[in-house]
Amino acid sequence: MARQALRVFDNHHILNSLDTTTTSLSQTRQAHAQILRSGLFIDTHFTTKLLSLYANHLRFSEANLLINSIENPDVFSFSTLIHAYPKLGRFGDAIVLFSRMISHGLLPDTRVVPSVIKACSGLSDLRAGKQVHGFCVASGLCQDSFVQSSLIHMYVKCSQLRYAHKMFDLMIQPDVVSCSALVSGYARQGYVSEAKMVFGRMGELGIEPNLVSWNGMVAGFNQSGHHLEAVMMFQKMYFFGFKPDGTTISSVLPAVGDLEDLLVGVQIHGCAIKQGLGSDKCIVSALIDMYGKFACTMEMSQVFDEMPHTDLGAYNALVSGFARNGLTDEALEAFKQLKDQGLELNVVSWTSIIACCSQHGKDVEALELFREMQDSGVKPNAVTIPCLLPACGNIAALMHGKAAHGFSIRKGIMDDVYVGSALIDMYANCGRIRSARLCFDRMPVRNIVCWNTIMGGYAMHGNVNEVIEIFQLMQKSEQKPDLITFTSLLSACSHSGLTEEGQRYFDSMTKEHGIKPRVEHYACLVTLLGRAGKLKEAYSTIKQMPFEPDACVWGALLSSCRVHHNLTLAEVAAHKLFELEPNNPGNYVLLSNIYASKGLWKEVDRVRDLMKSMGMRKNPGCSWIEIKNKVHMLLATDRSHPQMAQILEKMETLSMAMKKLGYLPVTSYVLQDVEDQEKEHILCGHSEKLAVVLGLLNTSPGSTLQVIKNLRICGDCHTVIKFISSFEHREIYVRDTNRFHHFKDGLCSCGDYW
Repeated sequence: MARQALRVFDNHHILNSLDTTTTSLSQTRQAHAQILRSGLFIDTHFTTKLLSLYANHLRFSEANLLINSIENPDVFSFSTLIHAYPKLGRFGDAIVLFSRMISHGLLPDTRVVPSVIKACSGLSDLRAGKQVHGFCVASGLCQDSFVQSSLIHMYVKCSQLRYAHKMFDLMIQPDVVSCSALVSGYARQGYVSEAKMVFGRMGELGIEPNLVSWNGMVAGFNQSGHHLEAVMMFQKMYFFGFKPDGTTISSVLPAVGDLEDLLVGVQIHGCAIKQGLGSDKCIVSALIDMYGKFACTMEMSQVFDEMPHTDLGAYNALVSGFARNGLTDEALEAFKQLKDQGLELNVVSWTSIIACCSQHGKDVEALELFREMQDSGVKPNAVTIPCLLPACGNIAALMHGKAAHGFSIRKGIMDDVYVGSALIDMYANCGRIRSARLCFDRMPVRNIVCWNTIMGGYAMHGNVNEVIEIFQLMQKSEQKPDLITFTSLLSACSHSGLTEEGQRYFDSMTKEHGIKPRVEHYACLVTLLGRAGKLKEAYSTIKQMPFEPDACVWGALLSSCRVHHNLTLAEVAAHKLFELEPNNPGNYVLLSNIYASKGLWKEVDRVRDLMKSMGMRKNPGCSWIEIKNKVHMLLATDRSHPQMAQILEKMETLSMAMKKLGYLPVTSYVLQDVEDQEKEHILCGHSEKLAVVLGLLNTSPGSTLQVIKNLRICGDCHTVIKFISSFEHREIYVRDTNRFHHFKDGLCSCGDYW
């Protein structure tokens, strides 16, 4: 009798010691051992307590071992872990454990099922959710309001609004939580009338909308792109006396920015201050983003400066705002401050600044930032890589691009269509069109961006047959072409001189595909006709355009006039360009070059004096070449490169070899009134020649060279590089502003038509 009393005392002592709020993991394990020694393991009170404690300490492996060792677990044993798993994001484990519970013949109660449904929602697993729903119907649990509400949330999360609405209609007493979930789901999916209808029914059902209901409408409409609806719902909410919170204001501000209504944005800013929400981190970030969309950089900076505490999200918004408005130096300065303050930068911070540099001509800086990002331990993601790769392509940094490709494979993000498209574009821009096609062919899923990117790559390389082949494959795959598709088609025809085919594709846009040509398509058509020497037809096309031609169209005509030395039309095009782009030096230089080619030196001086009076300078010729993972930039006539003496010596050797074989410098490409000897000297300083020779000096014999130039390659350089490709037995890729030139065995892929 005394022994039995002592055992009861021990039982109560152990049970009382298992406090879920204070018991440490070590104490839990000691209690577990004591229970095993005392033979209390068959008591479900103890095992349930232990399971709860292990779950609280996130020791799920031990919890699983414990539940597996129980001979006859009850509902409470399973429900303890099923409740815990979804709270900690272990949704799959909750569903598996629920299945085991059913296989033991145990019937869950109305407290367990909502946790399982929540797990299905967390995984967006519609199939499992439907199975749980079916079980609830068969077991009668579906009549419970908590179960019904959970099912509505699950169907909304899985974008199955029809099922969610059916479930809502079956509810005997719909509540504000279920209504808000359904309303938010409709708003996020862009079903405006349905969202408003359910929201209106709340009053009929005697349900008072709360702040969550209103926020669901505002945020949902903003997410689905119905920005005006989001703003109107915010105004209606305010009218009915509901005070917005941080979620409301941070949800409506992006909509205001996209509507381009600055006045409303300023009013909402004032509302936030009146509500005492001016220092809310989410609102500050949203305000900076909104002012950035309006190009109000002063207001953007002021909002940031007035922040009481430094916040990473606000810093990211500030950098993005500067980047959006082309203020790259300001963005870099803000990013530097961010680092100097010791804030822990996240992937958004690094990706934003890399994208900023890549989009605004600071490609070398983008590559350096990517290296720093990795050194700092921040892992790039599927957004970072597509932001970086254009920088690799812009300056033909092939090895850096390949490294990013390898990283994408290792991280398992190659199947992302944006990563795939960026890789296609990078390889095409680096002259590796076969690698670009390989990436395209291996993509498991393709969208219109992928098709257009590979077509654009082939067009840039002048491979018109491949462009047409891709266009035909695209149509067979039932992918509809868009405006960009036809830009690539017309560009490819232009590079190959296929005037009739290009005209036919232009006409088919409207007749066969229902796409109205835009100004860029007319610019392509003018280029197509002009390059083929059909300048009168090109000018006639401009005059017949259904809208005012822009600078691209007149620029296309002026460039063609430069090629074919047509001074009369050149002057017409140039004067139009001076009106449209008064501060673009390129237009003045083109006209000056045409005058120079005609020997009209007084007109040349007049145009150049005009440029000086307007404070404009000619953009210097610049070329890039990547050698041993380092990108070298060479400027025309610049002598600052450390190997310049060797470059000029090698160039002289090549020049002598060329002259022995009958080559004479094409001095007509020097558009200056100087002696022929001086013209030869000037030709030697062209940046693409300097870059090619630097590549010869620093790479092994027979290896391929890749050069990027910021201007159109001149005829003399074209002839010289053809000779070098044969004399040095090299393949040389040169990308100028028009296209790729692939030099091999003394020939060029352009067929001397560029």
